[in-house]
Amino acid sequence: MPWDDRLRRRLKLRDLDILMAVIQAGSMGKAAGRFNMTQPAVSKLIAELEHMLGVRLLERSRQGVEPTPHGRALVKRGIAVFDELRQGVQDLDFLSDPTTGELRIGATEPLATAIVAPVIDRLSRQYPRITFHVATGDSAALYPQLAARSVELMISRITNPVSEEYSVDILFRDPSVVVTGANNPLCRRRKIALAELMNEPWALGPVDSFSGAVQAEVFRASGLPIPRLTVSTVSVNLRNELLATGRFLTVFPSFSLRLPRRHPSLRALRVDLPDTRIAIAIVTLKNRTLSPIVELFIDKVRDITRPLVRGR
Repeated sequence: MPWDDRLRRRLKLRDLDILMAVIQAGSMGKAAGRFNMTQPAVSKLIAELEHMLGVRLLERSRQGVEPTPHGRALVKRGIAVFDELRQGVQDLDFLSDPTTGELRIGATEPLATAIVAPVIDRLSRQYPRITFHVATGDSAALYPQLAARSVELMISRITNPVSEEYSVDILFRDPSVVVTGANNPLCRRRKIALAELMNEPWALGPVDSFSGAVQAEVFRASGLPIPRLTVSTVSVNLRNELLATGRFLTVFPSFSLRLPRRHPSLRALRVDLPDTRIAIAIVTLKNRTLSPIVELFIDKVRDITRPLVRGR
């Protein structure tokens, strides 16, 4: 089916919108109510759309409707079409009034605290009517949101090859450090071997979590086993509270102590660790036009992280 003027004139955004609603609802009747239409009218529209394209888009049954592979392919592009149009309208609003707009960001919790928070603080002062929606979670949970266009960009540590559908802009490469409370006597030591700390109380992430795997690699690269854990947790707040007692140790990404400012109650011990630096990157969806607000946000992120670029 060639994309020609006839097809371009006949394929309407409303038809695509109704098809997407039918698939989302799993029922023509439910979708009909949303558009103030009757079920036969929706059924006729879908049939005409299938006839025009020359493929079956839906499988009908008594239980409802399911998209065919052709239907899923068309809806995937439809999501992109409506997303681009939505961004286009937002771009017009931003050009008319640069103080307004919306931005949806995904970030892991440590990066949201270290980078996203200070950037939002700066931008919200200059553009007080921009609304920021921030989704936090581990990288595995954020990639599907980026693919579904629920967020416009994500900031994450990159440890594995990234799918070709994403564009990766590395900001800096960050080392791991051994961290404790500022009142721990070990902070006064000028040099410490990691092996000397194996019997200290450790608070690390579970070995099956992303943070736990990164921390375990630090010990493995040093030729050491993972120490016996006093606390196993993914909670950054709990870990920080334990570290503040001056008793516990953990392994942190270095940026957590330096951004947005020097951490007031935590210190990195002078432990010589193997080079296990991990890339910190902005990830966007390829072939998705970046809005002016996204580009503005990315510029501010680069400003914040510029002191950490050494060794990139």
